[in-house]
Amino acid sequence: MQDKMMDAFNTQTRQMFEPMRKMNSLMLNNMEKLTQYQLEAMKRYSQMGTERIRSATEIKDAESLRDFGTKQAEMMNELSQQMQEDARVMGEMSLQFKSEMEKLFSDAGQKMSEQATSAVKGEQPAKASSQSSRKN
Repeated sequence: MQDKMMDAFNTQTRQMFEPMRKMNSLMLNNMEKLTQYQLEAMKRYSQMGTERIRSATEIKDAESLRDFGTKQAEMMNELSQQMQEDARVMGEMSLQFKSEMEKLFSDAGQKMSEQATSAVKGEQPAKASSQSSRKN
């Protein structure tokens, strides 16, 4: 009897913490994706900056200065487009995370509702039988 109670307690405890475990896992995966993407973006931006510095050190005359200025404008345009793309990707990642969290909470709420319904249905016959035994 005590073993059954402990098994039931362990099962209920696992069921209670399962949504929290899933949420923590989801949050960790999202954090990992965002961090990885940001590190890659930082690498791209630092490479762009390093290339521009190298180009600046190669300026020797007016013509190379003009070429540097032209390439600088092109690089700024490229940088702007890259930043917009990065913002779009990060926004999509955030929306995906939001969607997954909503699904997780919806599933957990539905499961809790089903468990509560089954618990209420399971208790009603027990109450009726105990009340009938009191009357006798």
